[in-house]
Amino acid sequence: MTSKLKNIKVVVSDLDGTLLNPQHKISDYTKSVFQELHNQNYLIVVATGRHHLDAMAIIEKLEVPVYLVSSNGARIHSPNKEELFAFNLESEVVKAALNVEIDPEITVVLFKENVWQTNRISEKLNAFQEELKYRPELVDYKTLEDFGAIKIFFAHDDHEKLVVLKDAILANSSENLHHAFSLPTCLEFMDKSIDKAVAIERVLEKEGFSLEEAISFGDGFNDVQMLSLTGKGLIMGNAPALLKETLPKLEVINTNAEDGVAKYISSRILNKEFATS
Repeated sequence: MTSKLKNIKVVVSDLDGTLLNPQHKISDYTKSVFQELHNQNYLIVVATGRHHLDAMAIIEKLEVPVYLVSSNGARIHSPNKEELFAFNLESEVVKAALNVEIDPEITVVLFKENVWQTNRISEKLNAFQEELKYRPELVDYKTLEDFGAIKIFFAHDDHEKLVVLKDAILANSSENLHHAFSLPTCLEFMDKSIDKAVAIERVLEKEGFSLEEAISFGDGFNDVQMLSLTGKGLIMGNAPALLKETLPKLEVINTNAEDGVAKYISSRILNKEFATS
């Protein structure tokens, strides 16, 4: 083990495209590795763009204590599900952001506390949840009164359409919002103060660790700060080429289909090898 990895006390992982396989599930092998991490007293943090209700249903399957950073940093929950931090976008900020021309084919979602409000029910988005813990609610944005939200989310198979939308919203609301493409087909807007890395640092301060003592795994542009600021950042093999080019000094590991996170942890951090069965 390199001296840098010897100093690692905290493991931070994104979910989709990273800890989860292409079927959006945690494999038995990954679960066994994370249970061994817990047995060896590593602090575990999951940092995701997903809503906390959705993400909690997933991380429960690890059966170990996990800090949850969700909605790209707008929520932090302790391992016992206590809310430690919450930030919401004000209704007027969201309303202003949506006051641009939006292609009618684009799915628009407002992350609320208990439901996600959307202009269309998307089976593709629903497929990200094995059990529908975080339910969609069909709304007409022309008649909606309360636009307050945790974050704003857009989805479309054509990345370029989302780029055009991103530019229009930033031209209108850049003083309040920043954006990230969690996937080329998923565009998200958060308050300028919100980022996974900021939230992770809050967790580490609470537990008495530094970012230098953390290793992080990610595959999306909402992971850039996290991957850059932790002691060791690792990019998934399945990440977009542009992310790898953006962070050229970072190591690229196996894909999420190959249990890349668990295999790296097993071979480079834990003191024992795990057989992949």
